[in-house]
Amino acid sequence: MALQRLQKLLARAGVASRRACEQLIADGRVTVDGNVVTTLGTKADPKVQDVRLDGRRLRPQRLEYWILNKPKGVVCTNDDPAGRRRPVDLIPGTKARLFPVGRLDADSKGLLLMTNDGEFANRLTHPRYGVAKTYLATVGGCVTGNDIRHMLRGVRLAEGPARTADVRVVKRGRTRSTVRITLREGRNRQIRRVLARLGHPVRDLVRTRIGRIAVRGLRVGGARRLTADEVQYLKTLSVEAKPEAGPRTPTARRTAPRGRASAGRAAAKQTPTGARKQTKRSQSKHDTDGTGKAGKGHRRREAGSRGGRTRRRDGPPRRGRRPRGHSPQ
Repeated sequence: MALQRLQKLLARAGVASRRACEQLIADGRVTVDGNVVTTLGTKADPKVQDVRLDGRRLRPQRLEYWILNKPKGVVCTNDDPAGRRRPVDLIPGTKARLFPVGRLDADSKGLLLMTNDGEFANRLTHPRYGVAKTYLATVGGCVTGNDIRHMLRGVRLAEGPARTADVRVVKRGRTRSTVRITLREGRNRQIRRVLARLGHPVRDLVRTRIGRIAVRGLRVGGARRLTADEVQYLKTLSVEAKPEAGPRTPTARRTAPRGRASAGRAAAKQTPTGARKQTKRSQSKHDTDGTGKAGKGHRRREAGSRGGRTRRRDGPPRRGRRPRGHSPQ
């Protein structure tokens, strides 16, 4: 095992959360090879070094992965002062210190992963990996196509626009609708807040799948260990999901024209000042002598004569117009 930070080693041994482990280190309760360590960030290898907490040697726990069909009323935390039911209370036959991968609020139900692998949990929950999570929401009112467009485009919340990756109407009614929603980001109570902004309060919300791992066949409140193939699939899923590309640098914006408008501006900058770029159509229209240049009409227009025509100096005046110098009799 490679060198790891002490707080991570303590957390993997099932002592407490990483933040709580940092406090244990700061209190001087952790020793490495008999020496008290109080500096956060200190690294050690438990295979070759003697790491102890309060005199007891640490032994890393075996990594476990569980799937749970969470019922309503269960809060996604390991420490609830109110004494409500927690997901760990529904996991049978394990002594590992498990924690939920992501969160479902107390009023939501459905698929919840449990593990003691912090890296695994981070890759499935961090928005930059874009792991797809699918929900089935029963809402009030009739969900229209305009509502779907708003959700796909993004509904502005207090922390910024919240977008959905996919929305499908399963059942539409005048007073109640059912929609299937896929997210690739995880804001606090995002689906409930977005639908409430659109005038469709959520009456029931169920998470049905993460990637292709579904909760189907698992009774409400039931839990089971993930198979080795399912764990490997979820790890591959989080690795294959590419982080979102960051904004382009100012240099890239200056050197990379976007679209026809920028390309036109770039071409205009290369054209000499005062020169007018002529299209093939306009050139052929004014090319009267076959030299590739504009004919007499174009030159007269540039010279300032009206409409490219000379004024009539001889002959009778045009109907409805008075000749220059005409005075009424």
